[in-house]
Amino acid sequence: MPELSREVRVSQTGTIGLPLLPVRLVVSGLTEIQVEQKIAEVLEANGLVSHPQVTVSVKEKKSKPITIVGAVVRPMVYSADRQVTVLEVLAEAGGISNDAGDTVIVSRSDQSSTDSSSEPPEITPADLTATPSAPAADPSGPSNQTNQNASNSTASAVPPPLSNIITINLNELLEAGDARNNIVLQGGDIVTVPHAGIVYVLGAVAHPGGFVVTNDREQLSTLKALALAGGLNATARKHQAVIIRKDAAGQQHQVIVDLGKVLKQETEDVKLQASDVLYVPQSASRTALIRAAEIGLGIGTAVAIFRVAQRN
Repeated sequence: MPELSREVRVSQTGTIGLPLLPVRLVVSGLTEIQVEQKIAEVLEANGLVSHPQVTVSVKEKKSKPITIVGAVVRPMVYSADRQVTVLEVLAEAGGISNDAGDTVIVSRSDQSSTDSSSEPPEITPADLTATPSAPAADPSGPSNQTNQNASNSTASAVPPPLSNIITINLNELLEAGDARNNIVLQGGDIVTVPHAGIVYVLGAVAHPGGFVVTNDREQLSTLKALALAGGLNATARKHQAVIIRKDAAGQQHQVIVDLGKVLKQETEDVKLQASDVLYVPQSASRTALIRAAEIGLGIGTAVAIFRVAQRN
């Protein structure tokens, strides 16, 4: 019956509409055979066809959106109608921002508890070099159509947990061009570019500001931070510098550092952590222990952020 045969698109609510049928049919989560059975039952129940024989085939499959968040220029939800890689979605998001870290985290839903053919498989080592194969269709059929539709709606409303995670070295991908890190993404993936830690250097230095070091920030010390800030001014009180650091409870602690002895290698260099503030007072300052409000004001008044890429 040509008047009942046509191409239809499944809506965002998982339904389709056919001519002469009084309601839209819920097809989300059903296989092609199950959709055939459902349409045949509705046609016969409404007296449109006495002995319907329905054939359904999928013409095109759209992947679920891929979410790109974190330290990128334009966080976005990317709807891909083809296979895409990490580099392609990062390019779509405008590239990484200045405070991006040196890793990319891809989170994928754990589908071990579901039997839906529309969900992507877990990330495996094969994803690093090979293109994932198309998933097979679900052969099971519903015993009760109403209960099946209700369970499909409930399953789609509560997404499975994100338990499959892979970490990609961003520097090897961008700088070295290592294609093994450029994995193929799948619908529903969440791509996160974490923000790197920033160390602030304020006071009597040549270039005060915040410094992001992509490779070396775990070993960033007071001497390296001073080098990034252009060194000390002539008026600096290098023997009474202060590191201001917050603990896990949010409490602020201040530690005096004798940069003069550090520069002369008379004492050990101090390792810095993300969000540390290294303050070098001027010689006219009465004390090196400044208040938290002054530090917050210094950071909040348009302090320049510098990204320094370390290369071997």
